[in-house]
Amino acid sequence: MSFELPPAFADRMRAQLGEEAGAYFAALEAPCLRGLRLNPQKPVSDAALEAVGGVEGPVPWYSALGRYLQNDSLAGTDPLHEAGAYYLQEPSAMAPVSALAPRPGERVLDLCAAPGGKSTQIAAALAGEGLLVCNEPVPSRAKILSRNIERMGVPNALVASAQPEALAARWPGAFDAVLVDAPCSGEGMFRRHPETRAEWTPAAPAGCAERQRRILGSAAAMLRPGGRLVYSTCTLSLEENEETVRWFLREHPDFSARPFSLPGEHGALDAPEGMLRLYPHRVRGEGHFLACLRRAGDAPAADLTRPAAERLSPPAPAALAAYSAFAGPLCGLPPANAQLGDALLSAPDLPPLEGVRVLRAGVQLGSMKGKVFAPDHALAMFLTPACGLPSLVLDRAGALRYQSGEALPAPEDMRGWALAVYEGLVLGFGKASGGQFKNHYPKGLRRP
Repeated sequence: MSFELPPAFADRMRAQLGEEAGAYFAALEAPCLRGLRLNPQKPVSDAALEAVGGVEGPVPWYSALGRYLQNDSLAGTDPLHEAGAYYLQEPSAMAPVSALAPRPGERVLDLCAAPGGKSTQIAAALAGEGLLVCNEPVPSRAKILSRNIERMGVPNALVASAQPEALAARWPGAFDAVLVDAPCSGEGMFRRHPETRAEWTPAAPAGCAERQRRILGSAAAMLRPGGRLVYSTCTLSLEENEETVRWFLREHPDFSARPFSLPGEHGALDAPEGMLRLYPHRVRGEGHFLACLRRAGDAPAADLTRPAAERLSPPAPAALAAYSAFAGPLCGLPPANAQLGDALLSAPDLPPLEGVRVLRAGVQLGSMKGKVFAPDHALAMFLTPACGLPSLVLDRAGALRYQSGEALPAPEDMRGWALAVYEGLVLGFGKASGGQFKNHYPKGLRRP
């Protein structure tokens, strides 16, 4: 099906781009660009990545871990995807976190985080140190975010669902860096999702800009003096991008634009005024905008965090004892220090959570099934085969069968909880007995 560009949008882009407009319109009719981002916490061999199919060279502005992906690649259906080896992410969308440059040990907030691409990219940079707060105001989208944090094995994240202004009232000056990947009119996705062209209206940018300004105001309140704020959108309108940034700087005189530069395919992508546009006819990626801002001064983030047991609930003694017995002979298992509902957690220190819906905090270890401890799939996503549990090593066909929920044959001497392992990565738990590996892959994740 063909989707024509809205005439008002086409007219605006002609005025905005001048002589480049023809190249831009031509780029919109070319194939979109796909990418994936490798997970440094779950490395795989070059041979395994090659077997995925369609993985190409590095994305310039995230060359360490970002890769281009052929459009016909089935990387999203490969067992390594569900094992958390990589995250499928459009190449331009990797640029904002590259500009934010999170560092291990920092406290970082991703304020509009679903589905989790940029959050998991921040998590890779933090390398398990510090605190990552991923917030998504829409509850249904927050569930997808939580699932991706789990899949990538992130141990130091809080996944919350609250309105930005509610968080700003609770967490003033609490973060070293904040990312606002704001909801927008989506013009940068007109090539990747051409059906969205039919949904665009001339009034959409102004309506989105009003919401973006409210979100940015909340973000500003949560950043420490001297902290970094990156604002990004996947749209191209002046109202939602440069004009919104300039409005913010007028309203918040303690902030200034921060010049930056990112590597590009044919030279540096320079942003001397702290704002950068990525157009599909200029870079190998979709349309994106990002701005780097800095708050004046220099002071540490407000120390609002407390042990997770104080913010949530302390572990129930029976669950704690059962987990200790489960973990005792193993290595590398995280300590249990809090509880959320029936789930035992290993969670980082957390900010105040009154009135905040919490979907995930740290690693969900498991829960009691009667008098017996049952490990959670999230724990499997955190573990490596070196932890000491028995491992059922699978080939690709076996991995697909496991992720479909099938029981598998196991060695006769394998007993109790064990790991399903493919290419050195844990796929999930099973329970071995009598030569059979009973499948404990979550039903909601199983392949049809």
